[in-house]
Amino acid sequence: MIIFFTFLIGFTEAQLKVGFYNKVCPAAETVVANVVKDATKSDPQTPAFMLRLHFHDCFVEGCDGSILIDNGDNSERTAPGHIGLQGFKVIENAKAQLEIMCPGVVSCADIVAMAARDAVALLLFFDSHGPVYQVETGRKDGLVSRMELAARMPDVQDSIQILKQKFIEKGLNDSDLVILSAAHTIGKAACFFMFKRLYNFSSSGGPDPSINPSFLPELTSACPEGGDAGHRLPMDHGSGEIFDKQIFQNIRSGFAVLQSDAQLMDDPTTKEIVDSYFGLLSPLPGPSFESDFMSSMVRMGRIGVKTGSSGNIRRVCNAFN
Repeated sequence: MIIFFTFLIGFTEAQLKVGFYNKVCPAAETVVANVVKDATKSDPQTPAFMLRLHFHDCFVEGCDGSILIDNGDNSERTAPGHIGLQGFKVIENAKAQLEIMCPGVVSCADIVAMAARDAVALLLFFDSHGPVYQVETGRKDGLVSRMELAARMPDVQDSIQILKQKFIEKGLNDSDLVILSAAHTIGKAACFFMFKRLYNFSSSGGPDPSINPSFLPELTSACPEGGDAGHRLPMDHGSGEIFDKQIFQNIRSGFAVLQSDAQLMDDPTTKEIVDSYFGLLSPLPGPSFESDFMSSMVRMGRIGVKTGSSGNIRRVCNAFN
């Protein structure tokens, strides 16, 4: 089974390439970048929405745009792990523009991947000089979207062992787990994901002991017991508007907002990876946090992609053809 999975990953990767649309729809990447940039001017949270959409799409049926389908109460996007996902209209806007220019050519799955890349570019270079990494394209849109297929999504309450296993199942490693968790450096989380950690951690009737005591009152004030489950707070304490490695320092100091982020310190391997971004030799002589993040995003973008006859190109992103 493992050999087959490895073969499948390699086969799908081989059919993706940078510049897939250069001849058939030359303006595709520019259109997506401009839509994301314009949306960010209206809502500064847009980059966080784009990153989260890409992650949640890839971790269910692969990077195939299945998260975008709105086919009622049983659609993938209605799964509990997807609560609070936003940014769907940004993808639909880009798709609508591309359908006018290049009908039936650019997949919704590729638009999601490109939009996530452009989100990172906006965060690192606020005047948006250009992409910070190249996106491999050529994905087809998936033909299935069902809530139950999201059962193996990484969850904020998962132990570090379960999180590691879920990443391995997708062909990713411990470094990818740590680095992609750092996407929480931007964006906000709903109190819905916090209540058990704050008030009944591991059925203890109390808070997660890993929370720094000086930070606990701030969290309980933001998410009081019995309060508004939809209220949101930044996932990166003190640095929620900046794309940086501060979230790792927060995790090391007990200031992690999400339980899954705090769990990175519960395993020797993931703890060592977090710690590697600090100290006298960091970021030299190795790659920087930013470049590591980009590399992990490319690897994530290869998960379970549909190519050839295994998918199609949707006319709109929220419905099957």
